[in-house]
Amino acid sequence: MLGVWLALTFAGLLFGGQVFDRMTVTDSLRPDAESQLADRRVSALDPSGPVVIAVVGGRDVYDPALVADVTAIAGEIRALDGVAEVSDLYGAPGGQIGSDNRSSLIRVTLEQGLPDSQRERVEDAVAVALHRIDAPSVLVGGEKLASRAFEDAALSGAALGESVALAVLLVLLVVILGGFVAGLVPLAAAVTTVSVTLLGLAFLPAVSPFTVNVVTLLGIGLAVDYALLMIARFREERAASSLPVTEQVAFTVASAGRTVLISGLAVAFTMTGLSVFAEPLLSSMALGGVIAALLAVLSALTLVPALIAVAHHRIPVPRAARPGLLARLTAYAQGRPRPVALTVSAGLLTLSLPFVFGVNLSNSDARALPASAESRQLHETVQRLFNDGPADPIVVVVDADPADAAVRDYLNSLNSLDAVVRVSPRFDLPTVIDVTASDSASTSSPADVVRAVRALDPPFPVLVGGPAAELVDQSDSVASRFPIALLIIVLSTTVLLFVLTGSLVIPLKALVMNALTLLASLGLLVVVFQWGVGDTLLGFDSWGGIDITTPVLLFVFIFGLSMDYEVFLLARIKEERSFSASGDQAVRAGIEKSGPVVTAAALCIGVVFCGFLLGDLTALKELGFAMAVALLLDVTVVRGLLLPAVMSVLGDWNWWAPRPLRRLHDRWFDRPVVRTPRPASATPAALP
Repeated sequence: MLGVWLALTFAGLLFGGQVFDRMTVTDSLRPDAESQLADRRVSALDPSGPVVIAVVGGRDVYDPALVADVTAIAGEIRALDGVAEVSDLYGAPGGQIGSDNRSSLIRVTLEQGLPDSQRERVEDAVAVALHRIDAPSVLVGGEKLASRAFEDAALSGAALGESVALAVLLVLLVVILGGFVAGLVPLAAAVTTVSVTLLGLAFLPAVSPFTVNVVTLLGIGLAVDYALLMIARFREERAASSLPVTEQVAFTVASAGRTVLISGLAVAFTMTGLSVFAEPLLSSMALGGVIAALLAVLSALTLVPALIAVAHHRIPVPRAARPGLLARLTAYAQGRPRPVALTVSAGLLTLSLPFVFGVNLSNSDARALPASAESRQLHETVQRLFNDGPADPIVVVVDADPADAAVRDYLNSLNSLDAVVRVSPRFDLPTVIDVTASDSASTSSPADVVRAVRALDPPFPVLVGGPAAELVDQSDSVASRFPIALLIIVLSTTVLLFVLTGSLVIPLKALVMNALTLLASLGLLVVVFQWGVGDTLLGFDSWGGIDITTPVLLFVFIFGLSMDYEVFLLARIKEERSFSASGDQAVRAGIEKSGPVVTAAALCIGVVFCGFLLGDLTALKELGFAMAVALLLDVTVVRGLLLPAVMSVLGDWNWWAPRPLRRLHDRWFDRPVVRTPRPASATPAALP
């Protein structure tokens, strides 16, 4: 078994790296969205290639030396293969001067249809030439350059986060498990899981850089979680049994392995729920997450037992210890269950209020890059000095003769809409109309204007596009498919927890508690990343919004990992209950024995999530921060206080199921693991 995994790991390290050569920036919007159709229609009417933009500032725009310098470099750029047109203040009509009267804009249009590799070479050559202009400030960027900056920031952030997380993880695992070799076992499982997952992704035609981030996140976290659970159960069995190590490992796999299997399937089904969204970016992340979850389970059930069997002499048995944090919280909650349940629930709901009533969801643009990124500086400079309005116009494409009376009536209808301040058919493309919405807070938002434009019923086909329309399309698409994703998660959670516990009440309770954790985490996310509370401490500049994909990803991740720890605790509570412990005793004993594993696992995976805070990309920081907060809430107030309090209030109702389902569970799924004989003098040892 070790030989097979070693070969797969080496193959992943050797060939999995090919995935980085084929990474592309995946669209966050499905190709059949109306805004996408409108964009393609405009491109067909006015075919042009990618654009590189430069802002030359800090010097008198009519300084003869600057004019000569810009003119000479513009001539060099025109001569480059792959450049279609160069527009500047001096060599072509329509040049732009910034509102500060000391900045000018240069637009370099590349040829249409260039292969990506050639386009990138031309962009780089153009950028190098533009930076040679003798001016105090020369900022160069463009849509494609910004996309490359996003990709680079995502990869560098993941690499930095992984490196720091793995180093800190090793130290933590050595301390938690009491030995260097023991600490290497979970880390080996994590490295193997990630490398083999990358090997699988290498066979796909294209992979998003954010998919690699998801694989890293889930692969390391789940592999470490499951390995910790297996090692903890083996140490417990070893302390209480004198049988050969092979039988001790067999019992470990039969007991803790069942918990790992159910937990991993729950995470995989949760990630499958993400795949129902039509957006290519979310589907790509879902695929990577499912592969990582299943491989983490497979490594826990095969690689980790093999490593334990080989290195069991180097895995120390811990001494008896005082009850852990979760056990102490459980005792407190069971002493006053109703007040604790109400207080914790009210507190989590209060934390959720900023998200429920004040979230501003938007698509990330260059503002999500670090303040030092040139693409972000260019974006902000263009918005400040060259745009007459604060927002890009809504683009309306009509399929009719612009001279028709019906088109004129349609223009009048557009002009009469609330919050519309200007309706401007393009001079060279009269069938393309730019609709500018007001930026006043007292009027409708650009998204409302998009919906109002689409609600008009002209007698000819119309497509509505632009950034505001893209946001509307994405939010509508996510909202329309969210019930399907929720149904998948609810059904899979209910079935798996029923298989584990034989109850229908426990799955419902788990879903409610996971929802509270999710909402509280999203509320704190809004406070930090939208309101900017503590942004300097976390190393980013708030742009006043949350990326629209972040809540969707957090919905999946938080539900998946919360289920992880729910299964860890419930499996042990159910086991204690089957040994004749009843009610609060079973809950207290189960949490006391599995609580230290949950705490250690959450600490380790929290390190992984915090590693993403070290990167420069705001979207990754959002994900890492929210997941770290969710883990902190989940393993303290939710699992330590709310879970035992609610189970104490419900009593025997916790285990209720209709009689036919109860018989089905007892016949097919209630297979208690036969314990190995224990010497009379043996006493159970505390978990790490």
